[in-house]
Amino acid sequence: MAFDFEKILIEKHTIEKRVAELGKKISSDYADEELMAICILKGSILFFADLIRCLSIPVKIDFIKASSYGTRTSTSGKVKVDDLLSEKIKGRSVILVEDIVDSGFTIKRILDFFMEQGVSDVRVCTLLDKPDRRVADVEPDYSGFTIPDEFVVGYGMDFDQRYRNLPYIAVLKETEK
Repeated sequence: MAFDFEKILIEKHTIEKRVAELGKKISSDYADEELMAICILKGSILFFADLIRCLSIPVKIDFIKASSYGTRTSTSGKVKVDDLLSEKIKGRSVILVEDIVDSGFTIKRILDFFMEQGVSDVRVCTLLDKPDRRVADVEPDYSGFTIPDEFVVGYGMDFDQRYRNLPYIAVLKETEK
């Protein structure tokens, strides 16, 4: 089966360069703290793996699963959060690593969850930001790229569990959706 994309939006080398820049900035910002990096599964797994390797500070990692898409290309508005955490987070500095922030519903729900758990500080690092789609009152603290309102796949992001393995980010053709 051939990939059916409208266009490649962000090339692999551009992603690699930006992830390294984000890692450097986060390392600087958390130089005097013990950081807990939380991967929001499944879409951010590749970004997360690359990002934590770019950190020059000690970091503990953990995972949480959240979704508002299912098999659709637009958010359902209902966010499901599965607490997979194995580490204690109360009183910790936490950075949530997300693949994409668009409506903001998912990341807002996750931020609320972490605040309820008593973290001392929680910030958001997203690879992609779609501010034109924002509904919830939330903004990422670190953002890789601001993109237009298009459905993207690749570099961990999927449509119906496909395309996660692509090393770049592409816009899916309307016929695929």
